Amino acid sequence: MHRSAHQIFDEPRIFDDPLAMRIIGAESLAALQATPQQSAAPPGSELLRAFIAARSRYAEDALGEAVRRGLRQYVILGAGLDTFAYRNPYTQTRLLVFEVDHPATQSWKRVRLEEAGISIPASLTFIPVDFETETMADGLKQTDIDHGKPIFFSCLGVTPYLTGETIASTLKFIAGLATGSGVVFDYVISPSLLNPEQRSAFDALSNRVAKAGEPWRTFFDPSSLTADLKASGFEEVEDLGPDEINARYFAGRNDNLRVRGYGHLMKAIV
Repeated sequence: MHRSAHQIFDEPRIFDDPLAMRIIGAESLAALQATPQQSAAPPGSELLRAFIAARSRYAEDALGEAVRRGLRQYVILGAGLDTFAYRNPYTQTRLLVFEVDHPATQSWKRVRLEEAGISIPASLTFIPVDFETETMADGLKQTDIDHGKPIFFSCLGVTPYLTGETIASTLKFIAGLATGSGVVFDYVISPSLLNPEQRSAFDALSNRVAKAGEPWRTFFDPSSLTADLKASGFEEVEDLGPDEINARYFAGRNDNLRVRGYGHLMKAIV
């Protein structure tokens, strides 16, 4: 819904995703289009919408860099309603896409795709995995993915909901892959590092997701996370906080679209 709202309300867009408006369904799209922008969602949603657009843009920019280096395998962890595989601009270079998600979520998505008339391309493979009872490595064994060649991963909107152990094992697995492999993910910084304004926004959203039955579990100190990634084998590590995200994607805008608060973007390359 936030990616769809970005297509409708924000100009210029920093992330183009026309399929987002189709996959949410005609009824949801009509309701969104009929909603005045200033009341499109709960307070603070504009900031969340900006972050969601920025993290998708960041991930696909990083993927594009990897494809230009010759990478041909892309794994989307916790894919949800991500639409990249269905608008893949790299089909001529034979980029293969693997969507990893909980079996129930994946089944729901396939229903949404069918109802929206979005076809499943031959370059896409679905991999059902429950991250808390199975490992990503176990899931990838179900496919013909080539572990001897670089693999790029994205993991957006997922890490706060997983245990630290699950995140650590996933990153360790990626760090052990072929040179040129990498990952982009977003994360929430530790509440103890937040100022009062950031903490207020953090509490509002964390309370909301907890009431929805999906509490946040894991947070990071950016400097410690960077050190841990380098120690595990990643050669290139880039961390973007709110100021860096705004400078890269939202500078010079005439509206108030920007990010702030507690979300960071991380890119790590083997």
